[in-house]
Amino acid sequence: MSQTFDKLFDARSLNCPMPLVNARKEIGKLELGQVLKVVATDRGSVADFQGWAKVAKNMELVSQETESTDGAPVYVHYVKRTA
Repeated sequence: MSQTFDKLFDARSLNCPMPLVNARKEIGKLELGQVLKVVATDRGSVADFQGWAKVAKNMELVSQETESTDGAPVYVHYVKRTA
């Protein structure tokens, strides 16, 4: 399933917790209702984004997917700004 999005943030070279830290900055730049697509190679980003979604008041975790690039997993997170 491919989710629509408004902005892409490539965090593939970043290690924990930087994909989440930088995504938090990027979500603040979006308009209400817009979706940020974050791609990361850090396996821990899956749990990090789920935890953020439970406590954040300005975003919703729309979906998460795992893709494969050159045989390596890539974790994709779709985050919607809600406030």
